[in-house]
Amino acid sequence: MFRGNCPATIDEDGRLKVPSTIRKYLASKYGSEFFVTSFDGHAARVYPALEWQKVEDKLRGLPSTEPSAKKLLNHINYFGQTAHIDGQGRILIPSVLREVAQIKGEVAVLGFFDYFEVWNDHLYREMLKEKPMTEEDWKVLSGYGI
Repeated sequence: MFRGNCPATIDEDGRLKVPSTIRKYLASKYGSEFFVTSFDGHAARVYPALEWQKVEDKLRGLPSTEPSAKKLLNHINYFGQTAHIDGQGRILIPSVLREVAQIKGEVAVLGFFDYFEVWNDHLYREMLKEKPMTEEDWKVLSGYGI
């Protein structure tokens, strides 16, 4: 399971040096193939191929005439590409996604259970300040037992 924040860097060639804690987990559970994409252009989502297949199975079940589904697929396809982790533990982030999401230099690698996201660290901190947890958020979450 991916969790927490693991600061990392993107090199000049656009490759993420996957943090060692994540690499160890990947090696024990998944192979070297991934799908890198974004649902909104703000961050890269990195899915092990096995986990991405589960997402695709759900997407395949959506009606092709549903406008929201088409929007999501447009984002996924525009930003997405298959990637492999190399021998030095790096994954290439697609150039169009790096540009739009400003993913370069110091990044935050955040675990979300079955995938991880890569964010421009500065932009992520700004987003946290602009969208803090509210009383309404806590109320909604308490309905789920959180």
